[in-house]
Amino acid sequence: MKQSMMLIPTLREVPAEAEAASHQLLLRSGFIRQVAAGIYTYLPLGWRVMEKIKRIIRQEMNAIGAHELHMPAMQPTELWKLSGRYEVYEAELIRFEDRHKREFALGPTHEEVITALIGEEVSSYRELPLVLYQIQTKYRDESRPRYGLLRGREFLMKDAYSFHMDQEGLDHTFTSMYHAYHSIFKRCGLQFRAVEADSGAIGGDGETFEFMALAEIGEDTIVSCDQCGYAANMERAESREGKGVYGQVKEGDHCLKCEGSLTIIRGIELGHIFKLGTKYTEAMQINLLTNEGTQQHPIMGCYGIGISRLLAAIIEQNHDQQGIVWPAHVAPADVHLITVSMQDQVQLDLSEQLYRQLTESGVEVLWDNRMERPGVKFNDADLIGIPIRLIVGKQAEQGRIEYRERLSQDTILMTLDEIVERVTNNYSV
Repeated sequence: MKQSMMLIPTLREVPAEAEAASHQLLLRSGFIRQVAAGIYTYLPLGWRVMEKIKRIIRQEMNAIGAHELHMPAMQPTELWKLSGRYEVYEAELIRFEDRHKREFALGPTHEEVITALIGEEVSSYRELPLVLYQIQTKYRDESRPRYGLLRGREFLMKDAYSFHMDQEGLDHTFTSMYHAYHSIFKRCGLQFRAVEADSGAIGGDGETFEFMALAEIGEDTIVSCDQCGYAANMERAESREGKGVYGQVKEGDHCLKCEGSLTIIRGIELGHIFKLGTKYTEAMQINLLTNEGTQQHPIMGCYGIGISRLLAAIIEQNHDQQGIVWPAHVAPADVHLITVSMQDQVQLDLSEQLYRQLTESGVEVLWDNRMERPGVKFNDADLIGIPIRLIVGKQAEQGRIEYRERLSQDTILMTLDEIVERVTNNYSV
């Protein structure tokens, strides 16, 4: 990728409307641009990161036997009325009529659509279990969009749904998802906690966990025990601790599970997994043939990850005063190659040779080949935050290239062959 041919509109100043660090840096590094409140365009580098995150999610979902499909964003509201959630979502549900005056909604989630699909296409216990997922844009008419991608009106989400004939099958898939979520967030370079939670508007009365990225900007409060590892969101913790409306759990309170001390921390919700039971299949009158020849409502689970929110959370945990510091697995490129002077033929020739060899080896290279001042190039590189930076400058006369890691900023002078070997051993496909 040659930077001279890409749309990367970096900004020197912090945009006035941006409060969260992730929002500021996504705008300043040229990853996103706002179209309207809570609605954003992902520019090329931003979309490359989104694609990296989606690839990780797909790999982990496929590994546990989930299969990808794609459902429509437009949903007839009859389905929402049938499930009983039409009034629950109230103003957040973006509704409209087609030319025939039939009411539709832009889907904030897809429990109704997937349940209707299973009711139409599956008839027997022999066809279960099924675990299906999609990666798709969701829509919620947030009253107060804020913090950039952390709370938007249009966002990208992975939502998965499982169908079973017995509780044992649901428990198995729920556990598999729990571990898959841990793997996804670890691979994305995040510090996170899985916490007990309430089911909220999704519903169901079974077990549910939220996955929280630890961050001061987070809108959720997490109660955590320093001894037994128990963690829950504040609402769930107050319910467990028996305080409810009579008082709030406080820092230093005793944990009822082990008598340890409770700590209060802030978090960004990244994902949520639910045991739904028969909430939707019963409401929508979905029945399948059992092994005994009777009819039964299948048991459901659902499992979501906010992908655009995940992108922002990664930046909240991985940045410094100069810009973003991307974890390697989700960076928009593996290497940022900077040619200090494009008018210097020696530097240009060495850069072209390095670019070609790395690219042919499967390494993703962003080559800053712009006719810009060195200071502009280095400032932009700090903002963009690619893990490895290769600088072809005055040392090119001696066949030397500067190797620098974004996190440490330490510089090593190396030959082209040494750099190619070192980089390809880490990043080639």
